[in-house]
Amino acid sequence: MDALGSFLDSLDALLGGSWWFPYVLLGVGLFFTLYLKFPQIRYFKHACKIVTGKYDKKSHEGDTTHFQALSTALSGTVGTGNIGGVALAISIGGPAALFWMWMTAFFGMTTKFVEVTLSHKYRTKAEDGTMAGGPMYYMDRRLNMKWLAVLFAIATVISSFGTGSLPQINNIAQGMEATFNIEPMVTGAVLSILLALVILGGIKRIAAITSRVVPLMAAVYIIGALAVILYNAENIIPSFAAVFTNAFSGSAAVGGFLGASFAYAFNRGVNRGLFSNEAGQGSAPIAHASAKADEPVSEGMVSILEPFIDTIVICTLTGLVILSSGVWTEKFETTFERSSMTIVHGNYVESNDSDREELYKYLNGIDGHSVEAYSGNIRVVEGVAVNKDFSVIHARSIGEDIRFGITAKHRYTGTVEVDKGMLVDTSISIKGKSLVHSAELTTKAFTRGFFGENGQYIVSIGLLLFAFSTAIAWSYYGDRAMTYLLGSRSVMPYRVFYVAGFFWASFADTTLIWKLAAVGIVVMTLPNLFGIMLLRKEMKDSVDEYWDKFDKEQKQSEGNSEVQKDNSMHFQKDKP
Repeated sequence: MDALGSFLDSLDALLGGSWWFPYVLLGVGLFFTLYLKFPQIRYFKHACKIVTGKYDKKSHEGDTTHFQALSTALSGTVGTGNIGGVALAISIGGPAALFWMWMTAFFGMTTKFVEVTLSHKYRTKAEDGTMAGGPMYYMDRRLNMKWLAVLFAIATVISSFGTGSLPQINNIAQGMEATFNIEPMVTGAVLSILLALVILGGIKRIAAITSRVVPLMAAVYIIGALAVILYNAENIIPSFAAVFTNAFSGSAAVGGFLGASFAYAFNRGVNRGLFSNEAGQGSAPIAHASAKADEPVSEGMVSILEPFIDTIVICTLTGLVILSSGVWTEKFETTFERSSMTIVHGNYVESNDSDREELYKYLNGIDGHSVEAYSGNIRVVEGVAVNKDFSVIHARSIGEDIRFGITAKHRYTGTVEVDKGMLVDTSISIKGKSLVHSAELTTKAFTRGFFGENGQYIVSIGLLLFAFSTAIAWSYYGDRAMTYLLGSRSVMPYRVFYVAGFFWASFADTTLIWKLAAVGIVVMTLPNLFGIMLLRKEMKDSVDEYWDKFDKEQKQSEGNSEVQKDNSMHFQKDKP
């Protein structure tokens, strides 16, 4: 498992964790924002009218309404990224990471507009009579790049597990265990059965359920978030100030947080922003392709609302909860995760400025530091280390009150072997005080509001609803990709495997799952961004044609209204 984790780390470093990926993602969004003259602002009001059904017609072909398609797509995007992903970004990149999540969302609104429009335009009807669409169809039917379409479809199937299924149930199970002391396997078994009952009904049942769940889960979470933010109202302005002032300089060390460079804040903010709103990834277009509409551009406009709701509204609330409560700089008793932990030579002290400076350089990959990963043996008696020639760094903080153990109750006695900063024996765990991240950090923050300790239940319930609805939506994305690759007959075996994986992930290693998700996202995103850039001219022409047709229909509608009004007046005049 460590070898697989290292391989995924290497892939992530080359792809999503590379210096160039955030620039490509934001660059495409910026290009289309300028090329189409800021559609995320100009068409926002019109998009709201479309989603209410104002322009719907019974003759439009499709499986779902605009609102149901939006709800399904939102259920796929609003998930653990909004609760755990934001917390992870802040814990790694500091407040500045939230700024870059906003930028990803703002430009992502245009990217999503483009990818949804093109995918809806080239959708087709599957063998079972349902609509099938997504980037693989415009790649195949318009670009004549079958190889690219196949690559994207395979990546979608992989991502349906790495993004939609595995990390979602893993976070749910952890939350249920931490809050209600329910065994992860029990949570996994119950929710796997519910998941199977939902997805076997296809897109119509999925759309019907998500259109009810999404508004409910958003309302519950927003109320809980406001209870914390308003409770810490005096910290709202300082929190916003920290976000903006650190955006281009990185976040300085504060409290237990050892600091993050601009590169870290930028990279993690953009990366987590993409994981949250999926703009450019090509997943949401699959849901929107099912919408009843004769104009692809109209459905593209509906999708503009997704990153706004997902990131600019919900992720901002999560970020303000974490920042205003101050928990992101506090240390808590926790079990150190292997992926977030390294053991270094030397006894570093947080109150020592030179120690903090050295660790800052080390953690941010800046040359000139003297920190070295520990290799050697640590002698332990009843969980406590005898030799003091090392420090444990966890979640970008110096670990305190370190204890070694085998189980929750059994403290280890013996020799602990460490190689290049990592424990050789994976059965040995380390506990102590350090910063926390992901859903655990958000949970801590929600206890600092009007609801007190009861606030943690809002996170657990929100995580349950958010993550479960995401798993539902991604099962649909995966089965549309399987439909493209192997036909409608492959959908049922895929669904069975999807549910089985969902159950397994409830008690699997969290670290490996998040690493798989990080790689899967980028493998989908790059082919999609490449494809929509090739069709930039067609996209602009489609928008112009839409408005020409819309204006003509509006004038015709107004003319018909005048005729009906005149006829009514004549009828009233001629009545005896």
